[in-house]
Amino acid sequence: MQKGIISLKTPVHVTAWAALGGKKEGEGPLGGRFDLTDPTDRFGEDTWEKSEAQMQKQALTLALRKKGYDPHDIDALFAGDLMNQCTSSAYGLLGFDIPFFGLYGACSTAAEGLILASLLLESGQFERTAAVSSSHYYSSERQFRFPVEYGGQRAPTAQWTVTGAGAFVLENAGSGVRVSEVLPGRTCDKGITDLNNMGAAMAPAAIDTLTRYFSESRYKPQDFDLIATGDLGYEGAKIVRDFMGEHGFDHNTKYDDCGLMIFNREQQDMHAGGSGCGCSASVLATYILPELQTGSLRHALLVGTGALMSPASVQQGQSIPGIGHLVHLEREAE
Repeated sequence: MQKGIISLKTPVHVTAWAALGGKKEGEGPLGGRFDLTDPTDRFGEDTWEKSEAQMQKQALTLALRKKGYDPHDIDALFAGDLMNQCTSSAYGLLGFDIPFFGLYGACSTAAEGLILASLLLESGQFERTAAVSSSHYYSSERQFRFPVEYGGQRAPTAQWTVTGAGAFVLENAGSGVRVSEVLPGRTCDKGITDLNNMGAAMAPAAIDTLTRYFSESRYKPQDFDLIATGDLGYEGAKIVRDFMGEHGFDHNTKYDDCGLMIFNREQQDMHAGGSGCGCSASVLATYILPELQTGSLRHALLVGTGALMSPASVQQGQSIPGIGHLVHLEREAE
């Protein structure tokens, strides 16, 4: 029997988080909320791939420091990125000596990591876990499109891969922002083959997940202070708004997309907005969790969306499957 919404009976909390960003992220609407931004995008390294690995290392170090933990206080670590074989995560977190689960969910990796980290905490097998994800504009362009030095023209529907990393500490004790429900996504493929329009490729998965959630849940869209997909950008978010509206889910006033929240699309010339594993992770760590912590938000849905293609699949003309993982976060009642 297929499982739907998983309600966490044992409280699981996100107790600490940290975010790093690059130059354009620091210039965006959330720039002042990052723990650290680097205007060179290099983070002290001589290659972009090493730079991304360094972002993960520093993000997790900062998140642990906020709780006074060292790596041996963490029972398991879930991490991923956009690079082949998740090399940024593997190299960046190599020195932490924590049991490691490498993930590839493309832009949905932050939500995927939170789901797996939360479920293993609720099972009682672990007491404290961490989730990390990242992306880097220059390393991603080199892998999936062309090196930036090539000077290729970006299509209007293209998104800008976020140079960012987010790290999260989760515990089954204490208090803070609670993970109350999760809904793992299902792979959806509607035949989109345009690498420069990943928002359209991912939008069906977001719609599938949101439709399932509101069909099975006791909640309605208006019960949430924020419903955030991450990250569909302008093109994908418009598809979600239009489709969900036609099916009676009037959530336009509560709905936003991480790819639109992290940049000022017009002023920064971001075309369709942001994308990448570091996009929703950065927005989660700089905006959603802090706003829940202060009480400005009380209930939020994050639907982490990812385009599950590879350079080889795109070059062979295959369509781009999408995924959408849902996490229900809430401020615990005082």
